Amino acid sequence: MFTFLLVLHAIVAALMVTVILMQKSEGGGFTSGGSPSGLMSARGAADFLTRSTAILATLFIVMSIGLAVYAANRHSTAIDTSLQRMPAATAPVTSPATAPVPVVPLGGNSAAPATTSPAPAAAGNSSVPLAN
Repeated sequence: MFTFLLVLHAIVAALMVTVILMQKSEGGGFTSGGSPSGLMSARGAADFLTRSTAILATLFIVMSIGLAVYAANRHSTAIDTSLQRMPAATAPVTSPATAPVPVVPLGGNSAAPATTSPAPAAAGNSSVPLAN
């Protein structure tokens, strides 16, 4: 039902665009001349196009509101759990205070092997030796 109404809405929109583009900007309407009476005269075409524009615009607005209400009320309230993530296995977490910290030599000797020492327990701890 929703798809049918949506296709009908698109057709109404296309018709409305077509009817609006057929009108002259000064209100002359469908033709540029002809007999002064009848539907296909300048005045008759303008009246026909004006009426059809008003009807199509009203239909477009009513269908827009109706489709919005219909779409808002057709949703499901059930929660789909088929894509729920499985809890990841937790690895043992080491405290940053006990993890070894690599010591970088200050002398610029890149050939010297880096040694590790325990990280300081506090931010201001200067008891950790630095390699020269």
